Amino acid sequence: MIKKKFKQVLSLVMVFLMIAAVSARRDRKLLGYEWGARKTEKKAVKSDTLRVEKDGTIVVNTAPLAKDIVGYGGNVPLEISIQDGKVTSIKAQANSETPEFFGKAKSLFARWTGKTVDEAAAQEVDGVSGATYSSKAIIGNMQRGLAYVQKAKAQEDLASRFDLSAKTVCGLLVALMAAIVPLFYKNKRYRIVQQVLNVAVLGFWCGSCLSYASLISFTSNGLKPLAFPIATLLLIVAFVYPLFGKKSYYCANVCPFGSLQELAGRCVNYRIRIGATTAKRLDRLRQVLWAALMLCLWTGVWFDWVDVEPFSAFVFQSAAVASIVIAVVFLLLSTVVARPYCRFVCPMGTLFRIGS
Repeated sequence: MIKKKFKQVLSLVMVFLMIAAVSARRDRKLLGYEWGARKTEKKAVKSDTLRVEKDGTIVVNTAPLAKDIVGYGGNVPLEISIQDGKVTSIKAQANSETPEFFGKAKSLFARWTGKTVDEAAAQEVDGVSGATYSSKAIIGNMQRGLAYVQKAKAQEDLASRFDLSAKTVCGLLVALMAAIVPLFYKNKRYRIVQQVLNVAVLGFWCGSCLSYASLISFTSNGLKPLAFPIATLLLIVAFVYPLFGKKSYYCANVCPFGSLQELAGRCVNYRIRIGATTAKRLDRLRQVLWAALMLCLWTGVWFDWVDVEPFSAFVFQSAAVASIVIAVVFLLLSTVVARPYCRFVCPMGTLFRIGS
């Protein structure tokens, strides 16, 4: 038993390494960390108040933030440069202060330089004797600029931590039902209701399906469970449930496209019978297809095939035409053949099988 569990865990590690290799090859990123040439490809982001340089340095312009703060001769706008969370430099912009007095007041810059944003914002800085007005203007501009960065960071952190939108709450509820109820309650009518919810809510409304595109994205950028609770739950069902004897649980009970195929099959009574030999050959073809597609990812020959998986057809407004065509073809085929895409094609399903 222990040996079997060890093999399953080893299989999960192997699956992660396979996808990690694709992320490293395509995005030069792994779990949010990037390296190499990609770092130089960042574009500067600019606004009146804040801009981000190509090297990632954040530069805050206090001119729009401190229009009401004046020194001896008027406004004293600053440019505060922040890199890796620390104040790296402070630059005074054009002003009408007396150069002699302002030169003394600029010695205050050293009080903030080298400190983290929070440490700098908490600093209690006194003015320079003999340059009181200029000092107060500099201190006021620094406080406004640092407060702006703190607020922007807090909003970004909040957005990345919590998603309490109605869509997410409903999607999470449906995903939890699919993940838990079938474990304890077997009922044909309930299964139909659950499948309809999978298709309508997880599929068309939330666009939440596990696919190679999403898996590579999570591996490249890192998965934030609180920001993406539905995706986190789906990953647990797909990769953790098999450790407890629930192989293919995601495919059979949660996957919106699998549910849609099964619902389509209920609409037609006729079935094309596939013999054991044919089914075995088709299964072998599925394995060969998977290996070929993975080779395309590892070599970089064809990364874009992940964009034509039928799962993205649920978000039809932005889905590729090929994705929609594939989804429709297999949906029509599923009226006479039980879940054809799941059984004989799905690269994602093959990955799940390897992981379990």
